Amino acid sequence: MTGALSMFDLPYDHGPHDLRTLPLPDGLTIAVLAPHPDDFDAIGLTLRHFHRHGATIHLAVLTTGASGVEDGYQGASTDEEKGALREKEQQASCAFFGLPPERITFLKLPPDEGGNPRLDDANHARIRDYLAARKPQLVFMPHGNDSNVTHQRTYALFRAVAQAEQWTMWALLNQDAKTLRIRTDLYLPFDDADAAWKAELLRLHRSQHQRNLNTRGKGFDERVLDINRKAGAALDASFAEIFEVERFG
Repeated sequence: MTGALSMFDLPYDHGPHDLRTLPLPDGLTIAVLAPHPDDFDAIGLTLRHFHRHGATIHLAVLTTGASGVEDGYQGASTDEEKGALREKEQQASCAFFGLPPERITFLKLPPDEGGNPRLDDANHARIRDYLAARKPQLVFMPHGNDSNVTHQRTYALFRAVAQAEQWTMWALLNQDAKTLRIRTDLYLPFDDADAAWKAELLRLHRSQHQRNLNTRGKGFDERVLDINRKAGAALDASFAEIFEVERFG
């Protein structure tokens, strides 16, 4: 893996830093470790920022996310049918984003009895092999300090692999609806026009949008944007995607 990036030679204990003010190096490679289909989209504007500046982005979706689909939605009743539905939704959102299909990988890591990825040698090897083949300088994923077990284990798998391989890279850990605690090191502020683009991206996860309408009385887009709105209020912005940064190596 490559060495530290000048854009991150920052005193993070004196943050937060506006991502838009940081110089981006040429030839940047990014990996996104998404616990579920739709976790990519939760940080869609930050990823769009890097994409527009020429970064090569790779997406790995670790699980099928079948448990997030209501029984009978679009006729899906089995885990296989629900997983296939969510895979199509992720492909649709990535097409809207502009991510080439060959950069999307559905890892489908085997779960334990609780439905969460196993912390076993096989799953560690899958994460190691995926990252080793792409050699990213930056790896995005939800913060590990989260009540969602799959989010916790995504971080745990990555951390164990990065430390064992002694890779030099930066992890950007994003805020999610179930994040318990996060230090804001980096943030991307955005306005109403960008929020409308992000809402359209999020609504392409139709099963999640409908489930949120049914169970929470608000769509998936509004649930995510509510989090961004609250984060933005603390940063004198209309909305913001926020990240804690962790250096490895």
